[in-house]
Amino acid sequence: MKRRMRLAAIVAAAMVVSACNEQQAGTDVPLPVALTEEAAGHYCNMTILEHTGPKAQIFLAGFPHPLWFSQVRDGIAFLRSPEEHFETVAIYVNDMGRVTDWDFPGQETWIDAKTAWYVIGSRKTGGMGTPEAIPFGSEQSAFAFTAGNGGEVVRLAEIPDAYVLGPVGLDTEATSLAAGAVQ
Repeated sequence: MKRRMRLAAIVAAAMVVSACNEQQAGTDVPLPVALTEEAAGHYCNMTILEHTGPKAQIFLAGFPHPLWFSQVRDGIAFLRSPEEHFETVAIYVNDMGRVTDWDFPGQETWIDAKTAWYVIGSRKTGGMGTPEAIPFGSEQSAFAFTAGNGGEVVRLAEIPDAYVLGPVGLDTEATSLAAGAVQ
């Protein structure tokens, strides 16, 4: 009996190790996880739930928990940053076409970022108060959003690097002052 139990324990341990290795190898894509009070933004290190608007979660190979981003724009910047050298396993964003409250997108609105439609350049800002790449699960929802908020509908690959990696929040006066200080 003890021999059978030992064998069963060894088989169970082997199955767990095998499952972990499959997920780390990228054959098993993790599902999106619900936001918790402990979720902190990768760049800002602030609690994600304190920020309004769409969020992003990115799973990296070899890491069981996602990196959180208080704005989708920041998540895309992470993916495109030349300094970040990680293998991405899954990327999820909130489908803002399914939310009932912009401030709190909810836990059931996560979609694959690669299949989403994005509105860029709209009057709506993200959780950090800067321009946002607002994700939608359908092209129709994205265009409906632009009717009231302006902007352009694009796919993930069409979002310009300058939109997610460039500086934000500089008004004309601050830009003039900065240019004068350099001279």
